[in-house]
Parts: sequence; C-alpha cells; structure tokens
Amino acid sequence: MEAHRIDVHHHILPPDYVAAVGDDRIGPLILAGRTPEWTPAMSVEAMDRHGIATAVTSISAPGLWFGDDEESVRLARLCNEYAAAIRSDHPGRFGLFASLPLPDVEASLAEIEYALDTLDADGIGLLTSYGDRYPGDPAFAPVFDELDRRGAVVYFHPTNAPCSQCLPEIPAATLDFPFDTTRAVVSLLYSGTFARCRNIRFVFSHAGGTVPFLAERIARLGARPGFKEMVPNGVLPELERLYYDTALSANRLAFRSLLELVTPDKVLFGSDYPFAPEATMAATVKGLIELGLEPDVLRGIERDNALALFPGITAG
Repeated sequence: MEAHRIDVHHHILPPDYVAAVGDDRIGPLILAGRTPEWTPAMSVEAMDRHGIATAVTSISAPGLWFGDDEESVRLARLCNEYAAAIRSDHPGRFGLFASLPLPDVEASLAEIEYALDTLDADGIGLLTSYGDRYPGDPAFAPVFDELDRRGAVVYFHPTNAPCSQCLPEIPAATLDFPFDTTRAVVSLLYSGTFARCRNIRFVFSHAGGTVPFLAERIARLGARPGFKEMVPNGVLPELERLYYDTALSANRLAFRSLLELVTPDKVLFGSDYPFAPEATMAATVKGLIELGLEPDVLRGIERDNALALFPGITAG
C-alpha cells in the first residue's frame, strides 16, 4: 500500500515510562485491559502495512502526573527525549507532540522552551484534565498564552477524570474518554481560552468526543451573560475552527455528526495505535475509504490537512 497517510494520533510507550507508571495504571484504561506491547519497530511495521508515511507521536493516558511534581518533570523530559530519538533514528517516519509536566505551570513553561527550541517538537500534547483541573483553569493561562505566542499546535488526548468514574467496571476509553474530551473543550471555550489564544491550532482526539453531537446544546450556555462574554465570536464558530482526528471514529455515525460541525479540512487521520490494536488501524483506513468521500476530501483527511498543519514534517 502506498505510504501517504499521516497519523496524528499515534502513541509511544518508552520502557522507562512504562516501568515508572506501571501496568496497574495503564492497562485498566483500555479495552485490552493491559499495557500494549510496543516498540518503535512495531510502529514502523504497522505503518508500512497500512500506508502510513509518518506518525506524530504522543503519550496517552494516564499521562505523567500522579501527585509528584518532580517525578512528572522527570518523566516529561524522559518521554520527550525518547520521542526525539526515535524520530532521529527513523528519518521522516515520526513527528513529536511533546508532553508537559502539568499541573506544574513553571516547569511546563520550561519544558515548552526545551521541547520547541531544542528538540524541535511539532507541537505539544496535553491531557484533557489533570486531577480535578481542566485546561481552562485560570492557573493554566500562562501555559496557553506562551503556546499562543509561539503559534503552537496543541493536541489533546482524553484521560479518566475522577469526576467520571461512575461505572468503574467499564474501561475509561469506552465512555470516560469521549466525555472528558467534551469537558476539556467546554472548559477552554467558556474560560475564554479559545477566544484569547487565536494563534494556537487545537486538535482533539476521537472526533471531539461528544462535541459534534452536543454542539448546539453547548452553545445554549452562551446565552447566559457570564458565559457569553467569554465567546465574543460565538460558540459554534469557535468549535468550527478546531481540528478533530478520526481515531475510533471512521464510521458513518460519527462522521455525519462531525461533518455537520466542521469542514473536511479540519479533520485529520488518527489511528490510536498501539492502545487501539493494529486491527483498529486497519479498520480506520477501511472505514474512511467506505464513507464515500470525494477523492480530494479523503486525501485531505489522510494527508494534506496534516501537512498544512505541520509544515516541518517530511512525510515518509
């Protein structure tokens, strides 16, 4: 298969990160119930089998912070340097969303500088929440202001927030992840972060969670004065300028809702590998093809939209 696709939702599992975090934190979040087996070579081989030229890597849930700020700082640097190393070892095959040691704001500002200026990261990867704090929290404003100053791409991956553990027997990836993505979007929307940070290109996983389906309902909140002033450009226009990936969403039910909200140039190919197994990567490729999109629209989703967002990537 011709390698032309660019995968913006592709995770890595650095061995030292896995050892520090542990299977008891990683495994229960996903359908498999255990930490995926992964190496850079496995990613490259899967990419080759499914026509993926380049994957922009990131750290998935549960992330880096478990109450110890110093350990979070250490893990962020470890993971970012590991990702930069595999990008160097496999020219053209990998990009890099650098992790930050949030909720430590000062350490995150330092890591932004290192990641973007020294490692030449393609963007910043964040989780949708950190403990009980969402990205629109006023304490996080300096981080987003710095990312806005730099015109960064900021990619969000969901996690299992404490407030969403109503069905603990259900893996977080099934229900908690899409709803935590929605909470993160609403947090950024009604904190005024989207309106203030016009230079950030925001990317959200899994077709935006439930955002496309709930967009009109979310917009109703903008009628209240305390919320309205935070969205001077309107709620739907803010949601329409975000980017959304196709991971676990390349099906007619999800896409009908997504393409009612945004134009196709805001949609990016994402596989969620290896947390979603290679069979899911294959299903995403097949699902997009079977949606009956115009060839130029499909090519945009699979490749061209990402190239416009990441001019530094030399795909493949």
